[in-house]
Amino acid sequence: MSSPYSANEWLQLNLQQQGLLTPADSVNKAVEQLSYVQIDSINVVERAHHHVLFNRITDYQTSMLDSAMAKSEVFEYWSHAAAYLPIEDFRFSLWQKQQLKQGGKHWFEPDHKVLREVKAKITAEGPLKASHFGNTSKTATTGWWDWKPAKRALEQLFMHGDLMVLQRDKFQKVYDLTERVLPSHINMQLPDDTEFSRYLIYRYLTAHGFGTVQQMVYLRKKIKPSLIKTLNELCLAGEVARFTESGLEYFYLPQQQTLTSVPDSVWLLNPFDNLVIQRQRLNQLFGFNYQIEVYVPAAKRQFGYYSLPILWRDRFIGRVDVKAERKQGVLLLQKLTIEEGAFSTSATSSELEEFIATFRLAVDEYAAFNKCDEWELVETNLFSDLLVNKVR
Repeated sequence: MSSPYSANEWLQLNLQQQGLLTPADSVNKAVEQLSYVQIDSINVVERAHHHVLFNRITDYQTSMLDSAMAKSEVFEYWSHAAAYLPIEDFRFSLWQKQQLKQGGKHWFEPDHKVLREVKAKITAEGPLKASHFGNTSKTATTGWWDWKPAKRALEQLFMHGDLMVLQRDKFQKVYDLTERVLPSHINMQLPDDTEFSRYLIYRYLTAHGFGTVQQMVYLRKKIKPSLIKTLNELCLAGEVARFTESGLEYFYLPQQQTLTSVPDSVWLLNPFDNLVIQRQRLNQLFGFNYQIEVYVPAAKRQFGYYSLPILWRDRFIGRVDVKAERKQGVLLLQKLTIEEGAFSTSATSSELEEFIATFRLAVDEYAAFNKCDEWELVETNLFSDLLVNKVR
């Protein structure tokens, strides 16, 4: 089947389905549209999950996520990584929980004696954090993976589905028994492979507009054969359509979407944003080769420790390394790097001025989101004469 959209229209559809063009009015609606929001602990600026929602919800405040958790509109579990998910999707988390209970491994081999002891303590005492358990390990702690036994047990019980995260206390998980956290109306029927495949397909295509098999099974290898079979069945039934571009087979939902126009805006996206997390896909669609350098030795970093991809209209124009100096109330733009060729030699001064104006506005808003009263540009490869420090 031929493609119903041009290349630019596919990108427009992608941005639309990612919730960037029309802001949501609540956390649960934003998370439902995205299918998940990844949780990350890095806090040189506001944490990833809050940043993702900030870009998609009008007047977003971090307390809104806490409220959504308290009202059981979203829950924590594992997507391709730790994430917030719509509570309506809870039954689909049972598929992975069943895999783990049947012998699948997630980080550690379970110590069943400690599992029983930890669960019994929470059953008797109510919601607890890892810090409420003493370290009974006789070995010295040598790193993050040498978690004390109780913390390992809490994570295993969480991954198996015996415990849920009730809330976060200064980013520490507060665990309780699933039956005491989960609303009683939630469907608890275990999905089979076909149901779980349909769930992954529809969630991905709703969130992105289109995608390949590899993108839909990102970091979920076990389900791939079932997902391919289910995709073919959906295509035969006319529920899903396909097209080929640059040697890749893409799938999409065939009902025509009314495309929202892309505004003249700049988005500073988080390194763990849903739009950019699959780096190969990002490069294929937008021609933007991005890598977060948190895990790169300092001497080998090109763009900075925590560089945010800069999306202008429907193209990635560069990246900026950021750090919030919270005590001083200053957001540091430690290194702004504009992509080579982002502006052609024939670019007009008005085009450059439009980018500068929208970029400054995005930085102003991002600084305020990080509770910073001003921002400071430390280093840049372009526009140093136009991008002076901004004091709000």
